[in-house]
Parts: sequence; C-alpha cells; structure tokens
Amino acid sequence: MLAFYIKIAHFQESLFQRLQRAAENKVSVSGPPELPELLSSFGPYLSLVAEQGPERVAVVAHDLKNSGKNSWQEWLNECWSAVEQPSAEPREFLALAFLQPYAEFVRSRVPLQLDGYTHSLCPFCSRKPGMGILRQQGDGGRRSLLCAFCLTEWEFRRILCPGCGEEDHKRLPVYTAEEFGYIRVECCDSCKTYIKSVDLGKAGLAEPLVDEIASVPLDLWSQEHGYAKLHPNLLGM
Repeated sequence: MLAFYIKIAHFQESLFQRLQRAAENKVSVSGPPELPELLSSFGPYLSLVAEQGPERVAVVAHDLKNSGKNSWQEWLNECWSAVEQPSAEPREFLALAFLQPYAEFVRSRVPLQLDGYTHSLCPFCSRKPGMGILRQQGDGGRRSLLCAFCLTEWEFRRILCPGCGEEDHKRLPVYTAEEFGYIRVECCDSCKTYIKSVDLGKAGLAEPLVDEIASVPLDLWSQEHGYAKLHPNLLGM
C-alpha cells in the first residue's frame, strides 16, 4: 500500500511543479479543473494507476482511460465541486488523488486569513479535516487540523471534537498503541467519530500524511470499537 502511495505522491509532486511552471510562464491556471494542463496529465496518471495500482483500482483506471477526454472533464468537475464525504469507491479515489495537487496549488495562491478561525471545516474548500497535527508549544502542545483535500492547515482547540463540537473531556477519549506511540487516536463518544493526530513533539521527523496512512492498524482497532473516521484519507481508509 505504501509503495503504491509513494508512486502517487511522486506523480502529485510532478503535477504541482508543472502547475507552478505554467503560472510562472503566465499561462492561466485559475478556474475549474478543465484546464489543458490538468487534462493532458490525466491520461498518464491513469496509465500509472492501471500499471502499478491494486487490482480493483487498476481495472477502474484502465476503463476510465478508454472512456475519452470528454467524460474525464465532466467527472473531474463533479468531484472538484463535491464537498460531501467521499465514498470508498475507486473512481472517487482516482479523482481526489489527481485533483489534490491542483487544489493545493490554487489554495497556495489565495490569501487566507486563518487568525481567529475556529471552525472545523477547511477555510478554503469547506471539506472535513483528514487528520490532526500536534506541535510543542511552551509546556504543552497545540493542535492543528489538516484538510483531507487541499492540505490547508489551521489551528483548532485540543479539547473539542471536530465532528460535533463536544467539549466534555470525559467524552473525548484518546488512545495510543506502543508501536505508534507518536500517533493519537482522538475519539468522541458523542458522535462516535475519531481522527488520528501525529505528535511531532514525540517524533519530530515524522511525515504526517505518510504516517497517517501507515498506521492502518489504528483505524482497524477504532472501527472494531464502534468509531467511524471523520474523513477517510487519500486511499479511502
């Protein structure tokens, strides 16, 4: 799974860099994702997934590649505009993984006022956070949330459920496992959701996105105990 994610991450990095070069060359990169820069990259992306991805996702990528560019554009626009919880279907994974670097690029060019922002939805794309990040601050630590789509990061209170707003610490249990001591499973007994947070105070060299995906056993444990993830990660987990 991680080997496949690494290939996707390399592709995302390459696409982000192409978008940056297009902006430097004053080629328009604003607006919805029917841009030539994106559509010209979608075919190679589908080929990569068809060749390197898990069988179920590879089959869907192969079929999409043969469906034609007109269907690509319509489908990508639909996924770009949708803010509801994504399903675990391979088609949605393919779209979100491809659009994520574009979302991050557009967000990086928009001035966001994050001071005083206290909501649980992303201030840029209004999607739910995919994970939390803890950083040392004085004698304690501060928590921020990371958008599951555009990767916007914003500060958020530690003793507060991002799912329902529960504030009672007795209903907000936190679990850890010895093999992932720097990753917290932050649960809510009111709405029965959870979010994983990577504690950089305990593991300064951790890569939050990668470590969140790598800690699948924590997801399995949480779901076995009746909690649902607030928002699935890029691989639909």
